[in-house]
Amino acid sequence: MSKERKQLFRKLKKSKPKSLDQDFQRFHDEAFEVIDCLECANCCKTTSPIFYDADINRLSKTLKMKRAEFIDTYLHIDSEGDYVLNETPCPFLGHENKCIVYESRPTACKEYPHTNRKRQHQILPLTLKNTEVCPAVEEVVKKIEALYSGPQ
Repeated sequence: MSKERKQLFRKLKKSKPKSLDQDFQRFHDEAFEVIDCLECANCCKTTSPIFYDADINRLSKTLKMKRAEFIDTYLHIDSEGDYVLNETPCPFLGHENKCIVYESRPTACKEYPHTNRKRQHQILPLTLKNTEVCPAVEEVVKKIEALYSGPQ
């Protein structure tokens, strides 16, 4: 990750939150007009989502498992105290990169890659990290860089 990109992201934290959100949303929409997640699924292949209690309960029910059995089979608690997958790729990543529990998928998966949410300034470090995982995030960030790197 370039030094310039890190500096820009520090600068973005000081920009107007509403404007930043609007720019991220616009570039998010543009990126997903041309990028198909099913052709990549790198997030599912390389990164575990955080599983919240509601996610665990929902997935346990979908898979007709007891909550404790689901946790024992698929999850562990990471160094930050969050439930995450035991391994990658995600065990729910099926044929043709489709999620076999799509309707019940974890909240973090539904919200990924987080480039269309409000209050972007609060998650800029995560967005920067996600450029290494998701080509759509990289495209969004390139456009943000072009927009915010010039004279303001």
